Amino acid sequence: MKIFQYPQDQDAIAQFFRRNASADNQAETVVREIIANVRANGDKAVMAYANQFDNANYKRPADFVIPKERLKAAWDSLPAALQKSLKTAHARILAYHKHQTLKGFSYTDALGCRFDQRVHPLHRVGVYVPGGTAAYPSTVLMDVVPAKVAGVDEIIMLTPPPRDKKPSGDPREAALGAAWLAGVDQVIGVGGAHGVAALALGTKTLPRVDKIVGPGNKYVAMAKRLLYGEIDIDMIAGPSEILILADKTARPDVIAADMLSQAEHDPDA
Repeated sequence: MKIFQYPQDQDAIAQFFRRNASADNQAETVVREIIANVRANGDKAVMAYANQFDNANYKRPADFVIPKERLKAAWDSLPAALQKSLKTAHARILAYHKHQTLKGFSYTDALGCRFDQRVHPLHRVGVYVPGGTAAYPSTVLMDVVPAKVAGVDEIIMLTPPPRDKKPSGDPREAALGAAWLAGVDQVIGVGGAHGVAALALGTKTLPRVDKIVGPGNKYVAMAKRLLYGEIDIDMIAGPSEILILADKTARPDVIAADMLSQAEHDPDA
């Protein structure tokens, strides 16, 4: 990790605040083309993009779906310590979001007018989980558990396809295992802007969702931005930033962990 000291390195530090607009323009051009192709050609376009960008080897659209048995096998392959950590995280996230549940109300005023607020969970939600340069089981839990608590009928996880030959400690296996733990209804092995477009628009194989949540690279973020309005989204995320204020009582190892939790996301973090 390169360290900059303030104020002597303030010119270099100032560069971090100058965003590269041309990169966003390039991403928008690419993603608009992807969305148009998926809209026009459905599964055929999704399969071509998955084979090109996700290193998949799909022969037919049915290959998109990762069987639940594969998720259970991924969970069983995780070290006991990691399973314990994921279970602990799951329980803590669940306990937190139970405090957020909303209930509707109804009342009639003095003029006899009735007023209501009705709270209904969405029917189907897509959860995007990165799996390219890194994979995040934490993302699975933090996005799926709130949807479960809210009562969403169907949760579909979208993630780049797992590797056929799994290296030891492959983080993608942890993400698949977390999906089994959290009770995802279906996992689709497709990533990128094409995956987001597929769930936003719907294809013959992949159902249309009401909302897509979860982080991704600039192409995923751009796809969510361009498709907002046809579907709901959570937010436009990234590039990640973090500011830590610390005094002499702070633990350096905890500070470093906080910084690394953002720096791991992508080179622009």
